[in-house]
Amino acid sequence: MAKKKSAKTKQPTFEESLAKLESIVANLEGGQLGLAESLEEYELGVRHLKSCYQQLSAAERRIELVSKINADGEPQTEPFDDESSASRDEKGTARSRRRSAPKAKRRASSDVDDGSSLF
Repeated sequence: MAKKKSAKTKQPTFEESLAKLESIVANLEGGQLGLAESLEEYELGVRHLKSCYQQLSAAERRIELVSKINADGEPQTEPFDDESSASRDEKGTARSRRRSAPKAKRRASSDVDDGSSLF
């Protein structure tokens, strides 16, 4: 019988994933890997990148903002409001739309001072 992966597979820390991701990038940029090895490294890199993003998201949700100081000088906190900011995907989509939108045609300099009046 083949061994089953334990249900509690240890997820690497953010720092471990980032270090492994940097190593993978260096290997891929080195150009010494074959196609199959490059694809395996790329897929592993994507998994580590996803892990980093998930851990950053979780940390972001834990952030508390100092909202005010009470009479005793103690900070009063409120949970980080991640609902007020658009998600990473929404921001990326909006940015992509702005970048791919056609540029407005610029008027020729002769059109600016064409001698016509406003009235």
